[in-house]
Amino acid sequence: MRLNEIKDNPGARKNRVRVGRGIGSGVGKTGGRGGKGQTARTGVAIGGFEGGQMPLHRRLPKRGFNKWDRKSWNEINVGALQQAVDEGKLKSGQSVDVSALIEAGILRRPKDGLRLLGSGELKAKLALTVNHASASAKEAVEKAGGSITLIEIKVLAADEAKRKKSAAKKTTSQKKAAPGAATQEE
Repeated sequence: MRLNEIKDNPGARKNRVRVGRGIGSGVGKTGGRGGKGQTARTGVAIGGFEGGQMPLHRRLPKRGFNKWDRKSWNEINVGALQQAVDEGKLKSGQSVDVSALIEAGILRRPKDGLRLLGSGELKAKLALTVNHASASAKEAVEKAGGSITLIEIKVLAADEAKRKKSAAKKTTSQKKAAPGAATQEE
């Protein structure tokens, strides 16, 4: 077989049906849509339309909430980190973050960050940089002699600063208003 002899299997490529091109085509006149009525037109809404009656999908109650900017985290247990150290994918004393875990073949992709969970046992000393860590995971890492650095999201930190600033303004304005109120009462 040569490159110039390669071709598709018979029947693999079919020509597109050209609708409404005369009687001889077999799909002329009504173009396979039957005769008249709603289904012969474009923009048919029969699936959800019940003749004017309130449709089923609107009669049923809606439950729950889907957060529009929900984050997808990589979750890893301290036991999995210890297993990676035992297998030689990670070294004891190494600084570990998402990129190091991807390089070691433990994670596939970075997603929105890393969440450390406390299932399993950790004996190796690791310097971890994560977005979140459970209390049991922090305890396990510190017990093994390692450290955890939490990544702070700048937007959230800025929001927190704004909240503190507005709260401080409120307290100062209330303190100023309180003596004035006392003088009015006198």
